[in-house]
Formats: sequence, C-alpha cells, structure tokens
Amino acid sequence: MSSSVDQMPKRVILAAPRGYCAGVDRAVVTVERALEAYGAPVYVRKQIVHNKHVVETLENQGAIFVDELESVPEGARVVFSAHGVSPAVHREAATRELRTIDATCPLVTKVHREAQRFATKDVQILLIGHAGHEEVEGTMGQAPEQTTLVERPEDVDALDLDITRPMAWVSQTTLSVDETMETVQRLRQKYPMLQDPPSDDICYATQNRQQAVKQFASQCDLVIVVGSRNSSNSVRLVEVALEAGAKASYLVDYDTEIQPEWLEGVSTVGVTSGASVPEELVDGVLQLLLKKGFPVAEEERLTEENLTFSLPPELRRDLKATAHKY
Repeated sequence: MSSSVDQMPKRVILAAPRGYCAGVDRAVVTVERALEAYGAPVYVRKQIVHNKHVVETLENQGAIFVDELESVPEGARVVFSAHGVSPAVHREAATRELRTIDATCPLVTKVHREAQRFATKDVQILLIGHAGHEEVEGTMGQAPEQTTLVERPEDVDALDLDITRPMAWVSQTTLSVDETMETVQRLRQKYPMLQDPPSDDICYATQNRQQAVKQFASQCDLVIVVGSRNSSNSVRLVEVALEAGAKASYLVDYDTEIQPEWLEGVSTVGVTSGASVPEELVDGVLQLLLKKGFPVAEEERLTEENLTFSLPPELRRDLKATAHKY
C-alpha cells in the first residue's frame, strides 16, 4: 500500500514570534508620526527598515527616501533609519542645518556605544557583519581606524592583527546566531586574548525568530519566509530553516511570488517572517495556502515578546508641543 506525500494530512505551522520587532515598530511609527506632526514631505536617509511594502506605503503617505543627505534640501527634516548612522553622517546633517530625527534601533545604538568604549581604551575592534549593510557602515564609522570587518568564519585565517594590543569583537545585530558564534570561536583560537562585548550583540528578536524556525523546520517539506531580499535577518531565516532540516525554503515579499511547483508533493509548510515585515503580508501567504487546499495554520510559539521602545526624544518633544496647542 503506497503512502505518497499527497495522501498525507496537510499542515501549516506558523512561527511565533515573527514579524515586527520593537526597533522596527518604533522606526516605522516615527516616520508616520513625523508626517502627522510636520506634514509632507519628511525625508528618510536609506530605507527606514528593509521591507519593500513598508517603504512603498510610507512613500504613499509623503515620505521621501534618499540614499545620501546631499539629496535633502538644506534645512529640511530628515529621519535616520533603524540601522543607524556613523558620526560623520551626524556631522554632515549639522553642517547642512538639517532637522534630524534619529530612529536608530536602541539595540544598534548599544553596539555603537560598545565600539566607542573599546576605541577610547585603544582596543582593536573586530566587527562581525556583512560589508555594505547600512548597520555595518554605521558601526564601522564609530571608530573606523580601529575596526576590522570579519564577514565569515573562513575570513579569520587571513587576519593579521597586532597581538600586543587588546582586541574585542562586536557584531551586526541581525546575523545568524550560530554562524556568529562559529566566527567568534575561530577568532578566539587565533587570538586567545579576544574580549567579549558586555552582552550579546545579536538582538533578542533575531534570536527568537531563528529559534522559532528551528523548532519546526525538520518537520517541514517547505518553509516560506516573508521578507525582502535586502533584509539580513529575513535572508538568515531561510538559511536557518534549511540548516535545521527543512527540505526547501524560499523568501518572498508577497504571496503572489509563491510558485505553484513549490507546493507540489508538499504536506507540511512552515511560515514565518522577518523582523521588518507587517503581519498583513503573512496573512496573504496563509490565505493563498488555504486556497491551495492547506488547512488553517497552527501557531507554534517559542516565547512572548513584550519589549517596546519610546519614540525618539526630538519627536516626542514636538508631538507634546503640538498637543498643547489644542
């Protein structure tokens, strides 16, 4: 008697936590409230968060996204993205008399402060992260002369650092936990004097989303990760799902990107989303799966997330002043 996959009962497992983290929520609300308080346009340096849908939605509300400050008119209002910026960007904004609102995630700011503290003590800084990512550029900029970027464990062999000076590592907040610790172990084998940062730099939300996927990936024929291709934490979720035993995993911005052949012969589908993804995009994927004959999703919850961050102080001040007028 044959038992093909098509005859097996179908399941959809929905990861929790998923989607928006506290830093993303704060950044997106910052742009929305700035538009309410000051009116359009409000300029935003880089994408406020790495999600195509979120950026397009804010553009429709009057936000103007620019790559560099030179595209912002002198004296205009500009929001710095959740990924953070270097001191040089702050100086440029001050020179051009731009009115800035800093929406840097507080957990990224924590890494910046760690780098600054190490720099003041003349410690060589090894930054684990991906070249070209905005967060990495912002962190490198805290102490560029003392910081060396390490992208992968295998890059450690080529390093040639001064072993007579102290050294310490920090990391991009949205990396794979496992790969980062593998890089740290390789660094420590080569440089036993390597210091740890005061606390783990990979953010709670990144860790929780990866752990939630690890819980069920081995049961899945397919894991669909909702997120944009320039979102580091979303890309990592695909890698984590595959490493944890999923037979296949794909990244999509929208349910319309799901290919029919992905679902052929599939009985169990896992669904999750990156930390910059609104829940409505996940709902779209679940609705598509229902139309394709899959059942209502079962949520598997790893942990509760209750952390919230207050809005940037400069915006809170102006919102309070506006409220007092009425």
